[in-house]
Amino acid sequence: MTFGPGQSLADAVSEATGILRDAGVPSPRVDAELLADHLLNVGLGRLRAMMLGDTPAPEGYEALVAERASRIPLQHITGVAHFRYLELAVGPGVFVPRPETESVVQLVIDHVQGLRHPRIVDLGTGSGAIAGSIAHEVPNAEVHAVEFSPFAHAWAEKNLAPLGVHLVLGDLRDALPELNGTFDVVISNPPYIPAEAIPNEPEVALHDPPEALYGGGADGMELPTAAAASAARLLVPGGYFVMEHAEVQAGWIAAMLARTGTWTSIRTHLDLNGKERATSALLAGPDHSE
Repeated sequence: MTFGPGQSLADAVSEATGILRDAGVPSPRVDAELLADHLLNVGLGRLRAMMLGDTPAPEGYEALVAERASRIPLQHITGVAHFRYLELAVGPGVFVPRPETESVVQLVIDHVQGLRHPRIVDLGTGSGAIAGSIAHEVPNAEVHAVEFSPFAHAWAEKNLAPLGVHLVLGDLRDALPELNGTFDVVISNPPYIPAEAIPNEPEVALHDPPEALYGGGADGMELPTAAAASAARLLVPGGYFVMEHAEVQAGWIAAMLARTGTWTSIRTHLDLNGKERATSALLAGPDHSE
């Protein structure tokens, strides 16, 4: 299947959809439209209106479709990932944020309602999606973020600097010791994939950085366990901790938090697909109030 010269936008998007579908791309029509809009920069609503007329396909469209058909992530081709209300710069070396994580961010936003100046830290920020969204949607918050990978840190710096987030290059296991016991909220989406569990999707297996995927150890639980330990160190008594994880890890993480004896109100939270996506808890101690 090849694109013809002088092809209309509508025909090109239709043909691109077929190419992407045959390549196994999960959302072929949407991706075909987003690639066209990346070149035309008119927005999807306007793009779809243009497809009703005889607008020609943009130059270079075939090449972008071929890249996506080879399962290069859409966000690496366009350089942009959309997350909640943000448009984030992403590319090789940084984990592409997932829509499921948006519901984890909402847990924090809901929790800090009523706090005048909540202090919040995101451990393992990657592109800065979590920290940036919280800073954007809770303007009275003081938001910090920690990232270990220099490559991901560079992307996070670009995304978070305009939002006033305090970003540090460091290890979530021992970062910010000078701020121990001062945070109202710790949120983390740490790497959690077990060592032997190779992701099925080529976009993830071949393009997301391994250090953003694998949690350490055969069960992938080294970094999630470390994130919980750091949260206990960083939070005020009664502070809120929430961590994203795989659906199959929910029971293990809840039990791990309970075993330490330092957490109360341990809860598992479902994402919009009904999967056990996150676990939250409060640091044992006197109730914290602003």
